[in-house]
Amino acid sequence: MRSSYTCRQCLSLIKSSRSQLRPSQALRPLSQHNPAQRNHSTKGPAQPKLALPRRSLSTTPQRSFEKPFEPFEYVDPEGIRRTLMLTEDNLFNSFTNSPIPQIRKRAAFMRQHAYCPHPSHQPTRAPKNSMDLEARKSSSTGTPPAHVDFECPDCGIPVYCCEEHWADDYEAHLEVCDVLRQSNEDDHDLRSGRFFKEFQFAEPQMEEILVNMSSWDTYLYTRDFDALNADREMRQATKLLTYPMTIASIVNELSPYNIRKNGRMTPEGLKSFSALRHTLHPPRTGGDGTWKNARLAPPSVRLFVLGARAESSLPRETWMQLAYLFHRVQFSINFIGPESMANREKELPLPARTPLNPFGAVIEDRISNAMKISTFVEYYHNIHKTGHFAPYDPYFDCFVVFHPGFGNSASMHEWEETLPLLLETKCPIIATGYSPWDVQQDVEFLNKRFGNEMDMLLEPGENIFRSLRWDLNDLDPHDVTCSNWGVYSFRGKRYETTKKEEEAEVHSDRTA
Repeated sequence: MRSSYTCRQCLSLIKSSRSQLRPSQALRPLSQHNPAQRNHSTKGPAQPKLALPRRSLSTTPQRSFEKPFEPFEYVDPEGIRRTLMLTEDNLFNSFTNSPIPQIRKRAAFMRQHAYCPHPSHQPTRAPKNSMDLEARKSSSTGTPPAHVDFECPDCGIPVYCCEEHWADDYEAHLEVCDVLRQSNEDDHDLRSGRFFKEFQFAEPQMEEILVNMSSWDTYLYTRDFDALNADREMRQATKLLTYPMTIASIVNELSPYNIRKNGRMTPEGLKSFSALRHTLHPPRTGGDGTWKNARLAPPSVRLFVLGARAESSLPRETWMQLAYLFHRVQFSINFIGPESMANREKELPLPARTPLNPFGAVIEDRISNAMKISTFVEYYHNIHKTGHFAPYDPYFDCFVVFHPGFGNSASMHEWEETLPLLLETKCPIIATGYSPWDVQQDVEFLNKRFGNEMDMLLEPGENIFRSLRWDLNDLDPHDVTCSNWGVYSFRGKRYETTKKEEEAEVHSDRTA
């Protein structure tokens, strides 16, 4: 529900018009009820009158008289000294007057680039879908576009150019106001300086314990995570875990996506992922540490994360959750893309390109004996043409693209050379989207461009392990999305050949 809001002018008018409260007749002294007693009491000392406490207009505490919160330093359970900027009861702040400098800078960016969505303005871009607020604008009768400047008092985010447009279009804003307020509090919580116990992920557990992947709750419970009782803790944790768990929920043999009704898995998808699951879940025979039962270790399962951005900078403990689900295999994760090392130059400087490292890859091979992570700041099609990763095997290789934007006019040119090469490998490709419209746009583009050259392995739909935290688009505050909302999968079409039976040749005897 939307939080209540009372303007200061109305509050001052109510206070000024409030009459003085008089003590009720029942609370007066007895001498005031009986005149005889009142006259008789004049001979003695005067009786004191009962003083009633003054009642305030509202029981809501006035923050102007409260002592403001002052940041202080503390030592968290890990022994790290931190500065607590905000507490649980004051997470909601307007972006402009936020105590966090990064959020104030973000508000200034919105005022410079985001446009007012009121229908009286002219459109600034083509509408993405029928629910887009830009679809209400008219280029012939509208006024010139204006940047956002007024902050909604309920969500604290600049959403309209003025208060009049906000009040006039309040009904449309109410559809996302609660979500914007939640995103506001989550952003402040992430920078509050508190100790995030929800980021203490579970350790490895016994292979005999089966993991239930039907939902976030069942997964966290069966993986023995610490209890996350608050919704905000759940949102912050799933924001990180959605990347490895989206992959694991599809390739695991206990996947919630199956070939049954509404399971969204196609027969071709069952064939492709069964081959990959055969490698991820090897038979438990041999390999007990003795020479008699020695078993050769299979090659590593290679995951190619193309167009990597935020997922390449996740804490490595997040990606280790993928290795904890598959105990008997090794993973080689390759983050490929021009933005795969964004904001990490100071942490890991890019190495020089040498004959031994032709693409200047950053290799992290000491994370664990079960995982190796390599980062390539390069387009995939340039690496594919050199044969650096060849040959490809559907039993060991899988491609993943998080929010690729295949059908987005701003990013489709980056995939023009890559998509045909991916379909040639015949390996499964897992893709996600920010919203239903984003997924629909990408799938329609793939069907139109490569409809006869690909097979759909997993029908598009909502991702069970999507992020529960909503993200705000700084260029359009009303465009609210979440990481990996939808998921689908496809691969290049495979043509199975059949051997034609040879017909017996009938030889006729020739006469001389």
